[in-house]
Amino acid sequence: MIRRLTENDRKIYIEMAREFYHSDAVLHPIPDEYFVRTVEEALRSDVYAEIFLFECDEEAAGYGMIAKTFSQEAGGYVWWIEEIYIREKFRSRGLGREFFRYLEDKKGKDVTRLRLEVEAENTRAVSLYERLGYEVLDYVQMVKDKLK
Repeated sequence: MIRRLTENDRKIYIEMAREFYHSDAVLHPIPDEYFVRTVEEALRSDVYAEIFLFECDEEAAGYGMIAKTFSQEAGGYVWWIEEIYIREKFRSRGLGREFFRYLEDKKGKDVTRLRLEVEAENTRAVSLYERLGYEVLDYVQMVKDKLK
């Protein structure tokens, strides 16, 4: 089952986010305060971010998070699939595919693009995304962090 995160899920979300950021799926860990900021924003409003809890066998099996933006290039709203994390014992049960189906059903006509990033070495995830119709976007992504 997939559902929106609630205040009661705060602790388990932070625990799973910590697991995700200490896995091979990401480039580096992030400070715990970032998890707190993210969950507070998602619980405050769904304007910029939403977090969804995945449940299986009545346990927290993982989560997904989207961030929302607008793109002239895409001609509408874009949902960035920021994170998908499924705990090891729940993998290969179709939860990732279910989450993508959930987003497709939820998005409405104004969301014109779903976008995500993946580590190239994460071949299992890349394979799933390709089977779901995602294509490589040939841009070099650049960031400027630590803004004051």
